[in-house]
Amino acid sequence: MSIENEVPVTTPATSHKAAAATIIDEIRGLKDRIPHFVIPESKAARQRLARAASLPPEFIDLTSMATRNNEDLARGGKSGPDETEDLNRYAEAYGPLADELEAMALFVRHSVRVAKNLAGSNALMTYAMAQRLAKRPETASLAPHVEDMRRALASPRRKAKAKQVPAPVPATPGTSPAPATPPKQ
Repeated sequence: MSIENEVPVTTPATSHKAAAATIIDEIRGLKDRIPHFVIPESKAARQRLARAASLPPEFIDLTSMATRNNEDLARGGKSGPDETEDLNRYAEAYGPLADELEAMALFVRHSVRVAKNLAGSNALMTYAMAQRLAKRPETASLAPHVEDMRRALASPRRKAKAKQVPAPVPATPGTSPAPATPPKQ
């Protein structure tokens, strides 16, 4: 009489990929709701904006007041005090939103790391148990699985990370390389 160990196949009610895709779509939809939303055209865009963007708000207020009181400073109506004040209020209001989104990204990355840690810890416990059980006659059928797990742990990808040692420093011409072991006295 043969006993088959069948593993029931279960699928979650909603897949994690589908749930994450829905949230990503919602986040992308936010950009349509944020006024003055601008996507940087290059990696250097942030650096080009840094100097004027980091001016103190008091300075911005003083220039706005000076423009309001002196028409010569209005630069042809291009950027009047009302526009400058609105942009300043926008920056004050949406700065915390950017902070919250960055914090949320950090928390999601941490949550992903926690999930990977738990999955990895469970896998390591299962591997350790399988190693012990594979040595017993009644559960020796686990040996091939243990061998597969061992090979997966020693995969080339993991070995490449472990073998990252600095390259030896070449000797300067005209000098002899330093001995690997100190000379005996």
